Amino acid sequence: MLRATLKSLLARKLRLVLSGLAVVLGVMFVSGSFVVTDTLNRTFDAIFADAFSATDVSVSATPKVAVSEMEGEEVAAPLPAATVDKIKDLSGVRSATGRVDADGARVIGSDGKVLTSMGPPRLGGNWTGADGLMELRSGRGPTAADEIAVNATTAELGGLKLGDRVGVLTLEPKKQFTLVGIWGYSGGRSSIGGTQEVAFTTPVAQQLMLGATGSFSSVVVEAADGVSPEVLRDRVAAALGDGFQVKTGQQLAEESADSIQEGLSFFNQILLGFAGVALFVGIFLILNTFSIIVAQRTKELALLRAMGASRRQVIGSVLVEAVAIGLVAAVLGLAAGVGAGAGLAALFGAFADLTLASVGVPLSAVLSAFVVGLVVTVVAAVLPALRASRIAPIAAMQEVSIPDRPLTRLSVAGGLVLSAGAAALGVGLFADAGDATLWLILGGVLVSFIGVALLTPLISKPVISALGRVFAWSVPGRLGRLNSGRNPRRTAITAAALMVGIALVTGVTVVMDSAKSSLKASASEILKAEIMISGDDNGARPPTYDPAVLDKTKTIPGVRAAAGLYRDLVLADGKQEYASATDDFHGLTEAYRTTGAAATLTDLRADQIAIGEPNATEHGWHTGSQVTVQTSRGEPHTYTVAVVYPDDALPGNLFLPTAAIKDFGIAQPTVGFVRLDDGVAVSAVLPQVKALLADSPEVSATDSATFVDQQAAQFDQIITMIQILLGLAILIAVLGVVNTLALSVLERTRELGLLRAVGLGRAQTMRMITVEAVVISVFGALLGVVVGAGMGAAVTRALKDDGITALVLPWGRMGTYLALAALVGIIAAVVPAIRAARLNVLAAIAHD
Repeated sequence: MLRATLKSLLARKLRLVLSGLAVVLGVMFVSGSFVVTDTLNRTFDAIFADAFSATDVSVSATPKVAVSEMEGEEVAAPLPAATVDKIKDLSGVRSATGRVDADGARVIGSDGKVLTSMGPPRLGGNWTGADGLMELRSGRGPTAADEIAVNATTAELGGLKLGDRVGVLTLEPKKQFTLVGIWGYSGGRSSIGGTQEVAFTTPVAQQLMLGATGSFSSVVVEAADGVSPEVLRDRVAAALGDGFQVKTGQQLAEESADSIQEGLSFFNQILLGFAGVALFVGIFLILNTFSIIVAQRTKELALLRAMGASRRQVIGSVLVEAVAIGLVAAVLGLAAGVGAGAGLAALFGAFADLTLASVGVPLSAVLSAFVVGLVVTVVAAVLPALRASRIAPIAAMQEVSIPDRPLTRLSVAGGLVLSAGAAALGVGLFADAGDATLWLILGGVLVSFIGVALLTPLISKPVISALGRVFAWSVPGRLGRLNSGRNPRRTAITAAALMVGIALVTGVTVVMDSAKSSLKASASEILKAEIMISGDDNGARPPTYDPAVLDKTKTIPGVRAAAGLYRDLVLADGKQEYASATDDFHGLTEAYRTTGAAATLTDLRADQIAIGEPNATEHGWHTGSQVTVQTSRGEPHTYTVAVVYPDDALPGNLFLPTAAIKDFGIAQPTVGFVRLDDGVAVSAVLPQVKALLADSPEVSATDSATFVDQQAAQFDQIITMIQILLGLAILIAVLGVVNTLALSVLERTRELGLLRAVGLGRAQTMRMITVEAVVISVFGALLGVVVGAGMGAAVTRALKDDGITALVLPWGRMGTYLALAALVGIIAAVVPAIRAARLNVLAAIAHD
């Protein structure tokens, strides 16, 4: 029986290829995810090991507010210069060097634009001289207050050369320096991990990067001969006491790598999530393929039964074929995954200017490839295998395939599942289920989705009949319509694969478009400012501008009020919160919808704060509550809650007084609001505000409508990313259409020969196959659009309390998806149609 199965498999190589292609693509996505994250993990391991290779022990102060890699940039607490002297006097210390290293030194290139970074930090520090790792390439280190040196990467990106006057943005507004030195690193490297670096003299670095002179961000300690880094670490820690972080270079490298790996792990989970969707779609394809294979092998399997094969042996025959296909697909998918992972890693490396580690194949990639390849294939083949075991021996003497089973049981099951999903969805949307509301809605959406998939065969016949009437004006069109509806199960499974991908894309589009519309509607209500000052976040630190711009803006004729918004990550009663502040509460109330109790913000004293209602409810704060706040710099301060304001009454959930700004991590505004006098045209004031921002190239001034459109455009970027990541699932669904048609052509060889014999031409045969493909594809897309719109509407309703108040159905995009589905059908039909048209008529009629 085993030999017969393997011979049958090898005799039908096309079937083998078509069956395994979906698994290959799914396995490629899964194994590629592990390959790319493994490569990037080892890359960052090497980068941090290299960066701290010359560090025996590092000392830093415990930060005021601890921040993880996923939350942003941590603000280093300053170390007094006296700490350096104390460490120097310890036994076992060869040297102790005070270092200033902080993110946020943004260099302005020769084109007048700020050098951006999509990952690596932009560090500013003090010049401490070249060492074994750092090599001076040209010039010298800075010695005067208006001199800087930069690493080679910064010089290359900015088009900078020695002697240039270079603008640099730091904790303070733009300052001009003369470039006197360019350095690199051992091994001919321009940087470590693509980091942009600027070196100032020590006093200037302290002032610009730490906010005050006389302190450092860390102390690098070199051990004397015979003293290990671990021993020196313990000795320094004991001498300094609490409030310091004393670590060896190896510890710093490992901790830095671990923090990066946390973000990469999240990235890997996203990729695996989309891989799961692709594999889910692949199951439909494999299930359909094996169903067709069983139908085509009816006589063969019946003959085996007649010769004495048991049902168990027939099931084993089909499953052996599945295992063989799964193994081959796993090997090919793993190879493709290594290539895809290497390509993604290279793209990431080029994007972030990283020197990648060599591409490796981790054990997780190998195991996942074979587990996924085998499990998915075998699971998808179980139902067809059971069906094959029911073939009666008498079928060997018949000329027909297995008749399609009634849809009664499947339809009843689908109806029950859909009802259960709808019930859960209804409770979540319209009843007060407390904390379980969101889970009821998401679970209801998922169960309803499964119910629709089970009902697809029942739906397919009438819907396909209606869709096919568009092509019924010709004989090939009528034949194609009838062919697409002759086997509802097969058609439904093929269409369901496309439905999954289209439904997910449509659902995300509905939610994002609804969020975008809600944002615009909300902004039109709450934003009274006609001009906004802002920039695009392209790094760990937000773009900022000189506060003096706002003072000058207020003097422009026609300007009623102007206010800047400052932000910081703080600890409020020990819990992380994003705090806001403004330099002009009166101006903010003029430019923003400040209603009710929030209007009293103009009277907010230095010991008072204002809290948004959602935040107050969550923490149990109320007017008169005492809240201790620790900002990124400075000491903890206890405030009294003076105002609890309505949601959206202010741009933030926790407002600190103006006096607190000096202790923020970045004491510069990130957003600006400009309100004009009644009747003053924006076009008369906007150019003047833009001129004031000439020395703040990270930000720009726009009218409020453009600002809102820019914020809303971020939702379009998310939709595009989702469409790209779900592209593989849709590709597998397209292959499903190709697969079904190709195997269907083989199954109907004799039928096609008879049609050709009675006068159906080659072109008409191709049109018939094309109509069949288009109808199936459009049916799947139509289901996907309807189901996706329903899913998106349900999720939008669930997020009503989070600010998504408008439901928008993207009719244009949904129409585009249907049009693309028709195009997909045409493309999918090309190979099967050509094969059908080239059939030898006499050989086809004689085909058994």
